[in-house]
Amino acid sequence: MGDKLDKLPVSRKRRTTISGGSSLKTNGKKSGCENNVDNSTTTHTVTNKTHVKTAQVAGKPTKEKGRYEAPYDKLRCHRLQESLLSSASGYSNYRGILNWCVVMLVLSNARLFLENLIKYGILVDPIQVVSLFLKDPYSWPALCLVLVSNVFILAALYIEKRLSMGFFSERVGFWLHFFNLSMILCFPVALVLMVRSMTPVHFLITDPIGGVFALTVYTILFLKLYSYKDVNKWCREIRHARARTLARSQSFPMAHKANGDAVQAHVTYPGNLKHRDLYYFVFAPTLCYELSFPRSPRIRKRFLLRRLFEMLFFIQLLVGLIQQWMVPTIQNSMKPFKDMDYSRIIERLLKLAVPNHLIWLIFFYWFFHSSMNFVAELMQLKEPTERMFISTPPGDREFYRDWWNSETVTYFWQNWNIPVHKWCIRHFYKPILKRGTSKWAAQTAVFLASAFFHEYLVSVPLKMFRPWAFMGMMSQIPLAWFVGRFLRGNYGNAAVWISLIIGQPVAVLMYVHDYYILNYEETPVAGMA
Repeated sequence: MGDKLDKLPVSRKRRTTISGGSSLKTNGKKSGCENNVDNSTTTHTVTNKTHVKTAQVAGKPTKEKGRYEAPYDKLRCHRLQESLLSSASGYSNYRGILNWCVVMLVLSNARLFLENLIKYGILVDPIQVVSLFLKDPYSWPALCLVLVSNVFILAALYIEKRLSMGFFSERVGFWLHFFNLSMILCFPVALVLMVRSMTPVHFLITDPIGGVFALTVYTILFLKLYSYKDVNKWCREIRHARARTLARSQSFPMAHKANGDAVQAHVTYPGNLKHRDLYYFVFAPTLCYELSFPRSPRIRKRFLLRRLFEMLFFIQLLVGLIQQWMVPTIQNSMKPFKDMDYSRIIERLLKLAVPNHLIWLIFFYWFFHSSMNFVAELMQLKEPTERMFISTPPGDREFYRDWWNSETVTYFWQNWNIPVHKWCIRHFYKPILKRGTSKWAAQTAVFLASAFFHEYLVSVPLKMFRPWAFMGMMSQIPLAWFVGRFLRGNYGNAAVWISLIIGQPVAVLMYVHDYYILNYEETPVAGMA
């Protein structure tokens, strides 16, 4: 019995000790065979104090290898833990909050759409749009203007053929191209301003549609033929450089061999100067010319039909949203602008921002994804597997990148329209840098050119010259500086989204207001006079 009593305190000590091991052992040995209840209480108190101290100072887990939890630790329900919404918690799964935002967005827009239906009734009429173009089927100035663009295409091909043969110098070729490209921009402007209406449509907003379509085609043609001119000039420079070092000419197409078998040769200069080659480039969904575009062996019919269905569906959706949502809101905004009621103007602006932004997003998907992929598939255009001697970014199907994740304004403009961005870098930005211009000045020049074309595509069809589109583009320069310097991460992304949601309806209301005043307010006054 004496031996058992001697061993009892030691066994109790080993079961209750968690941390502070050596000190508790000493206390256990000194206490001997004193009262078991007092010894247990004392041991538990010391253990709890030591446990708290160890957890607070060392930050180690309470349960260590070879030791056991104290009985009181099993009853605890609190531990060190940050709130989930705190940045220190490391929590990142906000899927439920994102779903909540989507549900709230759908419900709020559903309320606005229901309010619109109750107030105006059903205004969507797809047949009306078709019938407007059939009222005068023999008078489509916009379509005639597009067909005339073939003259400028053939002129560019003729100039390049004569340059390749050495009929006239590079200087003469430069001025001929300059005149041809200048006429591409000036000729449609003169015709749009002379013709009363570019479409048989005679009501607010849709009247300049034909002019916008024609000028857009001519702007795209200008950029394409400018790239065509530059690439062929670079080819001539390479040919002259090779002629100085090689005994035989490298100007004609050659078939290279792989493992003794002949493979399809890439077209080389001047073998590319053909009507078929140029017209393929004119219709291809790219603005940067190449001598040899990579082609896929077949057309994927299912892919083509999906893109065609998307094109037809989304164009109908766009027309319906414009008729049902945009037009009434814009028409109701004229009176606050006329009375200069700023509170009502702001209310109209915010009300217009939702449908305008929704239409812009749908248009982006319709044009950059559905339409351009449809054309690319139809022309069997695929992503290149090898690079040409002229450096170009890879990926002919890369029409856009993740602009929705933009944390800076510059990133947005570099990624939302890849064909235009590639053209600007290849034919405008880099040539300016090669002349010794600073990067900031080159970027400013790019924004100036973009602002000019934005104003060109809006003011000319409306037949009124207002600087709103130009100022909107140039305001991107200070906005880009501010966002890049003071905002980061999610704050920068939010700033980009706000500029897109608010900036566009501001420009829309300014142009519509001025168009309304010029065409619907001044005419009665002139008649009375």
